Amino acid sequence: MGNHKKKKGPFQFMQFSVIGVANAAIDIGVLNLLLLFFHTDNQGLLLFYNTIAYTLAVANSYFWNASFTFRRSAEGSNWQRLTFIGQGIVSLGVNNFVFYIGNLLLGFIGIPNWLRYNIAKGLAMFLSFLASFFMIKYLVFRDFGAKKVKE
Repeated sequence: MGNHKKKKGPFQFMQFSVIGVANAAIDIGVLNLLLLFFHTDNQGLLLFYNTIAYTLAVANSYFWNASFTFRRSAEGSNWQRLTFIGQGIVSLGVNNFVFYIGNLLLGFIGIPNWLRYNIAKGLAMFLSFLASFFMIKYLVFRDFGAKKVKE
């Protein structure tokens, strides 16, 4: 039993990472489409675009992670949905904060807008991805039944 638990962690992280790549494509793709069609340098509007992109990626994340990565402990209960929304809001805060600060810092050193937005978005996605994984694993889809089996 101990070996199964050790394998589950890295395997779950691998599954979460594969889904994360799809989420990243949605996240950065939507941001770049919005910038292509509605270009702006306004920080408030950039955060709004980032929020739209991130929200679509999080919705995709919930569907795939509940269906595959954490399916053993995904109940689809109101509690899980609520905690998933809560972690999504916290992760969005991390994402927007890093995106905003990254844009400011990269702007000071003169990196062109499009490149600056995408570098800041990449940093934001990475840090919010890590925060999201641990919140989803240990709060949202925590396997409450695992403790009962051991006892």
